[in-house]
Amino acid sequence: MLTLRMLKTFRLVAQTGSFAAAAERAALTQAAVSLQMRGLEDAVGQRLFDRRGRQITLTRQGRDLFPRVEQILALTAELTATPIDAMQGPVTIGAVVSVIGALSLVVAELKTAHPRLDVRLTSARSDELTDLVEQGEVDIAAVVGRADDAHASGQDGLVWTPLYTEPMVMVVNREVTEPDPQRVLDAHAFLRFDRRVRTGLVVEQALRAAKLSVTEYLELNSIETIVALVRKNVGVSVLPLLHRGDWQSDPSLRIVPIAEPPLLRTVGMIHRAHDSRTYNITAAIAGMLHDV
Repeated sequence: MLTLRMLKTFRLVAQTGSFAAAAERAALTQAAVSLQMRGLEDAVGQRLFDRRGRQITLTRQGRDLFPRVEQILALTAELTATPIDAMQGPVTIGAVVSVIGALSLVVAELKTAHPRLDVRLTSARSDELTDLVEQGEVDIAAVVGRADDAHASGQDGLVWTPLYTEPMVMVVNREVTEPDPQRVLDAHAFLRFDRRVRTGLVVEQALRAAKLSVTEYLELNSIETIVALVRKNVGVSVLPLLHRGDWQSDPSLRIVPIAEPPLLRTVGMIHRAHDSRTYNITAAIAGMLHDV
């Protein structure tokens, strides 16, 4: 007989690729997971798992079944959920480092409004966070939009909610008074943000769009570290003008536009499709961030 418990366990096995890992996450024995999965295969009349080797993989029938199971479980959650259910229990929220500051303030507000919500915040690169959301390790993540805009088209089984855009600008020490961006770059070492991640790719796009050439000095993967070096007049950089970064009022910095209109970095939130709980939490965070 097919049960919702079987479907939930099937989802865990599919996500973890292991009966043992699924058993640990479901607080079951490995034998109980194996028994449930044999019962599921009997109920649907298909072989769902390839059990060769130590890693469990889905057969073609299992891969075809997985999105339907996700839809059934999401619909079941919607039927049983109440407004307070959406704002209680554990939720893991991830963000790129440059967003974590603004997001933590909003999450603190959300926690105050919904004290039964148990929030864990974590940070990683956009691509890493996307993988973690797809795997179910992170529920919601604030990431930098991809150049191909794949999130917006609903690929990867994710829902993309745009939050805000940030103009790409040149950040220089206050002592640098030259208004022309190329002359600034000709006279100063360039501090580049890591080209292996999405923000670094946006920096490169902005330089090319503005037809600016640079003299490389250092490549770093922290916006705050780069800005700290600019404050000490070590070099200059092209970066997104961070939401709530407050660089314009910093007495050690000057912001130089490099293009009109500027190239924009887009920040948004992702969560898995057909998950009404994370949809409600995402909507609440997005609304609060717009007010921040």
